[in-house]
Amino acid sequence: MGAKVAVLMGSRSDLPVLEKCFETLKEFGIEFEGRVLSAHRTPEEAAEFARSAERRGIKVFICAAGMAAHLAGVMASFTTLPVIGIPIASEPFNGIDSLLSMVQMPPGIPVAVVSAGKAGAQNAALLAVSIIATSDSGLSARLKEYRERQKAKVLAADKELSQSLEMK
Repeated sequence: MGAKVAVLMGSRSDLPVLEKCFETLKEFGIEFEGRVLSAHRTPEEAAEFARSAERRGIKVFICAAGMAAHLAGVMASFTTLPVIGIPIASEPFNGIDSLLSMVQMPPGIPVAVVSAGKAGAQNAALLAVSIIATSDSGLSARLKEYRERQKAKVLAADKELSQSLEMK
């Protein structure tokens, strides 16, 4: 079976932000491929990658980009597969430009947008997992277990705090 998620970054400098995305996909056993493709500097290669994705087994795109952040929209224009955008902080506007570029997509070619930066990278992976889980009951069960673990961590922290405050 080929990769199920394509994780694209507009620049190699985005890689540290995407580490949590890769870790999360691995945690769920989701196959992925990572690429550096630019909507502006490698448009032909980006278009070909998007056009050939479905036959290679890609189910979801995750696209991280800063500045004008066109990568997610460009990829979405060449495929009907779901595309998730991660705004990346960059100079001179610290990511606001990326966020605004992604959330202002014109109607007709949707791009889902998650929070910026490392939190967004993890959320993008989790959103991709949930999309794929709609047709994979085993993955759906693992996602439910993951969420239960998240809940347990918060409740344990709450209990610890309550006990700590009672001692004072």
